[in-house]
Amino acid sequence: MKKSLLALTTYLALALPAHSQSLADLTTLEAQTKIQNRTLSATQLTEFYLKRIAQLDDSGPMLNAVITLNPNALQDAKKLDAELLAGKYRGPLHGLPVIVKDNIDTRAPMATTAGALALQHNVKTRAAPLIIQLEQAGAIILGKANLSEWANFKSSFSSSGYSTLGGQTKNPYVLDRTPCGSSSGSAVAVSAGLALLAIGTETDGSIVCPSAHNGVVGIKPTVGLVSGEGIVPISHSQDSAGPMAKSVMGAALLLNAIVTDAKQPIDFTQGLNAASFKGKRIAITSHLGQFPPAVQAVFAKAVATMKANGAEIIEGLDLPELEALGSAELDILLYDFKHDLNAYLAKTPELVKVKNLNQLIQFNQQHPSTIKYFDQYLIEEAAKKGDITEHRYQEAQALVKKFARQQGIDKIIQEHRLDAFIAPTNTPAWSIDIINGDNFSASSSSPAAIAGYPSITVPMGFHHELPLGISFFAEAYSEAKLIKLAYAFEQLTNARKAPEFKATLTP
Repeated sequence: MKKSLLALTTYLALALPAHSQSLADLTTLEAQTKIQNRTLSATQLTEFYLKRIAQLDDSGPMLNAVITLNPNALQDAKKLDAELLAGKYRGPLHGLPVIVKDNIDTRAPMATTAGALALQHNVKTRAAPLIIQLEQAGAIILGKANLSEWANFKSSFSSSGYSTLGGQTKNPYVLDRTPCGSSSGSAVAVSAGLALLAIGTETDGSIVCPSAHNGVVGIKPTVGLVSGEGIVPISHSQDSAGPMAKSVMGAALLLNAIVTDAKQPIDFTQGLNAASFKGKRIAITSHLGQFPPAVQAVFAKAVATMKANGAEIIEGLDLPELEALGSAELDILLYDFKHDLNAYLAKTPELVKVKNLNQLIQFNQQHPSTIKYFDQYLIEEAAKKGDITEHRYQEAQALVKKFARQQGIDKIIQEHRLDAFIAPTNTPAWSIDIINGDNFSASSSSPAAIAGYPSITVPMGFHHELPLGISFFAEAYSEAKLIKLAYAFEQLTNARKAPEFKATLTP
């Protein structure tokens, strides 16, 4: 399955605005201002991104970030232009094109596939709540982004950004390097200027890792802050949808539109300034993996910037029981995947013939293309699990509650009066290896992911041509605080630069 060309054939004959070459670098605030004062229309912006997708995703470097285009995107844009002309302004996202990960339910005619052949006919009549919220806020759903198949919960040896239906997504900075995953296409689309904004999902690392590898900002919200309804699941315990953008402000604007938790009636764009580190206590977390010296050097400069701008850096604080939590996490994900995916599959349309995990395993066995490169080990292991009422599952959940939350992040923050933890987000992107899978060595996503707490990654610098990110994480519902810190870091460092689509690393 490849993206529909219906929208492309419609717009290719249309003249783009003379200033369109500069639109790829447009910030969310700039786009918002131009549309509101009518110096740029939603239709022109949508036309630009459709052409950009044709130039960079379907040809040229062939980034393979977009799996499906919305054939109604231009029609939606024209409707929003007409509304604005009539004096109806839906808000900050009015007329802004957004790409969403292809595990989030959109309505017909777009399918929601998770990159899997078994879901190629999964066309819903009702979109996920977060899609409805985006549309109500005036966003244009431009299309669906490729992803690691089943959000990277299929095989232990897969290649991030690869799916049976979408193929392999590429990193726009160095094309033979991984985009990370599982929200690979979402991150690449934003980084390469194929869309202004994107939505990804994360269970553990799937927003922050691809965001860091592709030089963009990614926010993984507190579990429950954004509705998980209508999203192909891995785990209700850890799954969270969140925004991806070229800037912290853009990500904050997008988060505003998709929040559903009544505990958080807040505008995440308020109070953002470059002085937010003053008087803040920031902890460097240790024992999160062996980041190479090149990453440590860039991270040290980031820490020095925070110190120079008034932050107090606290070192030597260890999060407890990381190894035990890693084992508990895997147990929880396996149990949840069986429980949650069975519930999702049972409600898919009649054309989807796979209605539970066992049928999915059989389907993949009967369709060799689905396991051409990677097995389905994790799916098979999940199928062996019992119900989430079993003692082993409850024991794992109790361990997470105790050591990830109560005696972990919560206790350390309270005892040391911390504002946030920081750590490098990623190692330099490894070479794509479709045969052996990812060469993954270090990450900082797990403490916040296992706890269900928020984290945000922002560009930190580069190792050669490869982007590196820095992560900020803290207690539940601390998004506003973390966004302020990330914004200050972004403004003080201006570390992001646009990708140049290099074929390989410069010798």
